[in-house]
Amino acid sequence: MSASDVLHPDGTDYDRFLFAEVGEDIAGAGVTVLSALARLGLEPWTEAKELARLQRDDAEVRLKAHLVAMTDVPALALASGSKVAKLVSLLPKQAPPVFTKARQTGNANFPQVSLYWVVSALIGVAVIARIFYLAQTG
Repeated sequence: MSASDVLHPDGTDYDRFLFAEVGEDIAGAGVTVLSALARLGLEPWTEAKELARLQRDDAEVRLKAHLVAMTDVPALALASGSKVAKLVSLLPKQAPPVFTKARQTGNANFPQVSLYWVVSALIGVAVIARIFYLAQTG
């Protein structure tokens, strides 16, 4: 596994978005989307993925709510819609959410359980319960 894979497990598709400058904090340090999300206690790459999966309008609303919460970056207190829209436009275009695709393809993350196995498990639990009941009553 290369160092790039460790540092960017989701690739570099989100770098333009995450490394975009959003302003300066009260100490004069430059703040990027990545550092802003991290300061809010969010995992930046996960949040970027979630934003990319949303419709653009929804992503803008969510990102604006995050940025307005940054109290130590004065420029973000008045985060304009155009600034947020520009940041959201830096997100990669994404396919539908993974869980929808996984359900359709039978992905291992969402195993398909047949009715046969569910009924068999319930019968097995009933048999074991009956055995314990009979053992206790003598």
